[in-house]
Amino acid sequence: MKIIATSDWHLGNSFHGNDRLPEHKHFLKWLLEQIAEQKPDALLIAGDIFDNGNPSAAAQTVYYEFLADATQLCPNMQVIITAGNHDSASRLEAPRPLLTRYHVEIRGNVRKIWLQGESKDDDKTGGHWLYSFDDLIIPVTNEEGEEVIVLAVPFLRSDVVQNASYSQGINDFLRELTAEARKKYPGRKCIMMAHMYAKGSDIAKKDASEKIIIGGQEEVDLEGWNDHPDYMTCGHIHKRQHIWNTDWARYTGSILPMSFAEKDYTHGIDLITIEHGEEEEGKKTGKSKEWKVDFLKYKPQHSLRILPEDEEELTFKKWQKLINSELSERIDGELSDHFDYVMLKVKQEKLSSDDIKELEKLVNEKDAVLCKIQRIIPQLDLSTIQGSQHITSIEDIINRPPLDTLKEAFAIRHNAPMNERQEKMLSDLLTTSSL
Repeated sequence: MKIIATSDWHLGNSFHGNDRLPEHKHFLKWLLEQIAEQKPDALLIAGDIFDNGNPSAAAQTVYYEFLADATQLCPNMQVIITAGNHDSASRLEAPRPLLTRYHVEIRGNVRKIWLQGESKDDDKTGGHWLYSFDDLIIPVTNEEGEEVIVLAVPFLRSDVVQNASYSQGINDFLRELTAEARKKYPGRKCIMMAHMYAKGSDIAKKDASEKIIIGGQEEVDLEGWNDHPDYMTCGHIHKRQHIWNTDWARYTGSILPMSFAEKDYTHGIDLITIEHGEEEEGKKTGKSKEWKVDFLKYKPQHSLRILPEDEEELTFKKWQKLINSELSERIDGELSDHFDYVMLKVKQEKLSSDDIKELEKLVNEKDAVLCKIQRIIPQLDLSTIQGSQHITSIEDIINRPPLDTLKEAFAIRHNAPMNERQEKMLSDLLTTSSL
């Protein structure tokens, strides 16, 4: 049995103002080629199909055209799609009744059922809500009748996971769902697809685009989960990687770099192959003798380039030489289908504003699109500012002259000390306010 896993398409995304739909079409064309070659039994897409909850008509057209092509190309393939944190769960699920007829299952919302009873947890109406786990448990069967169970978990928002700790609520949910699937389909292999932030995930230190909540409030710790699914494929984190402290869970990664901080990420899809054994009576079961994951690498249509790659200080002439040597020329003045996205790291003290404008013009003459100029300003040595001091306690702040504190704050904010006129104005203001 073959299963393709992918996530984080972000259809409708723009990169520094550049429409990426042609890039997404490039990837989806490549994905269709992999489907035609591998003939998988299932395609799993684990969230962030779109870049926002209200995607453009053009982005939705690309999405539905892909589904139409994929289901026509491989009619027996089961497509399972879950919502990510960027998606509108309800919008994604809206065509579910129609798409189900074409072997496309969509799970955006977690349904709940009302259970009548008299337990101590019941409210005054004599019942309580339970998750409808059955809706998230989807059997996938190949032409030989071999079966694998897919647990389709959309991004779980805090209003769904009603627990004192969001992270613990997610853990409880995943464990209960897995236990229910094993109870309902004993002996079958289980693949879970989810969209979440797992503890220990490697994310970009700067310019991260996954919308991670600071402080680890959304971190899910999978360590110590003995009865975990046989395999888990996840979306949300854009770097392809194993989930920390597991050998059975993995992020497939985004299909395109979402920021220059992701310049060196690898992109592609996972091909999961399961070999099935047989029971003594000769009946086929879901028990696997071999579980293999191959990475099918995809090269995005446009490369990301950061110039210079190191922290070298360049003169204007050296900048010209670097751009001419690193970037290809346009053909007949037109961008090719594989132009580069470029970011320049410019140290302010080496170049004037006119120099920077000339560099912009030079880049735009190449087979490249200039997306960003990162202006690097040398860090100011605060010890050179009169009145600056090392703060070790609250008393140091209380006993410090207000003017010294404000001068240091100004220097940190503007990376330059106050001039005499600014200092006099501030001093006069402090004097006036104290009267």
